[in-house]
Amino acid sequence: MLIVAAMSGGVDSSVAAALLQAEGHDVLGVTMQIWPDEGRERSERGGGCCAMGAVRDARAVATLLGIPYYVFQMREEFERHVIAHFAAAYAAGRTPNPCVACNEHIKFRALLQKARRLGADALATGHYARIAPGPDGAPCLLRSADRHKDQSYVLHPLRREDLGYLRFPTGGMSKADVRALARELGLPVAGKPDSQEICFVGPEGYAAVVAERRPEAARPGPILDVDGRVLGRHRGLAQYTVGQRRGLGLPGPEPWFVVALDPARNAVVAGRVEQIYAVACSVPQAHWLVARVPPPGTRLTAKVRSGPAEYAVTVVESGPDGFGVEFTEPVRAVTPGQACVLYDGDVVVGGGEIGGVRRSAAGDALERTAVV
Repeated sequence: MLIVAAMSGGVDSSVAAALLQAEGHDVLGVTMQIWPDEGRERSERGGGCCAMGAVRDARAVATLLGIPYYVFQMREEFERHVIAHFAAAYAAGRTPNPCVACNEHIKFRALLQKARRLGADALATGHYARIAPGPDGAPCLLRSADRHKDQSYVLHPLRREDLGYLRFPTGGMSKADVRALARELGLPVAGKPDSQEICFVGPEGYAAVVAERRPEAARPGPILDVDGRVLGRHRGLAQYTVGQRRGLGLPGPEPWFVVALDPARNAVVAGRVEQIYAVACSVPQAHWLVARVPPPGTRLTAKVRSGPAEYAVTVVESGPDGFGVEFTEPVRAVTPGQACVLYDGDVVVGGGEIGGVRRSAAGDALERTAVV
């Protein structure tokens, strides 16, 4: 079996390629070149998962394993689908997750198409997730065995029809076991630290990337309370996200928090801590990974941001295009632009970008500013 292995230069994708080779597959290693010429210096200084050094490290691993290795040119796709989308979301008052966009459009759309054109039987990555047959026998996406490293949240935009073509060799392993195996195999990236940064953001911070492409997101404007009274001035919408406390500079005996961003008024809406909790959210465009869309009344769990936190929810509306859920208990800082991903046990049911949020404390007064 010919398998294309996406190699990011990190330990996870390197071990994934090694495992596939050990199983007897013909492995072809590839790294995606995603940086436009003007971004190379920032990439190298930023040191994210797809920085320029990734090619050097991935090639070294491929050489050690004795597998063919190629670099695919995907700069235009990355700029259009990830960086431009990232900037546009902030300008629209949302807080995007660029890893979701990259997985949807780059790794599992553009790269998957290239793998198929090469005649590959499968595409593999180092993601911490699993694929297993569901009740109807069709492949389902599951959490990884290592809950602390699980990446199923950012994989929710995968297409159900593609699941049978994908391989996640490290999904059943712990991170500690992956590193131990990398050391045993003598891989030069065995001790390489995990990337924590957004790959296209350098030391200047993400707001600089947004300001380059969407200057309107860097325009100062008013900070308002939920009733529309002016409290102060902000430094540009791109500098803020729901739940943020720092950087507001507002006086008072109690702290202020960002409750919502209002691009129509170029305003940051601030409130007290109880006003940043949500009781419900809606997803207007969903990616479903199960055969049957969960009907209203279904009880599931949901993640509303990357990380381990998970919340009990009840589906209140659903259809082929989207869904709405209510939280069993109010949830802090549910943010438009992030993803709400639904789980039934370990199975990823589906998910999508949060469009609307209903807050628990300010009622209808917040609805206008919270839904963007």
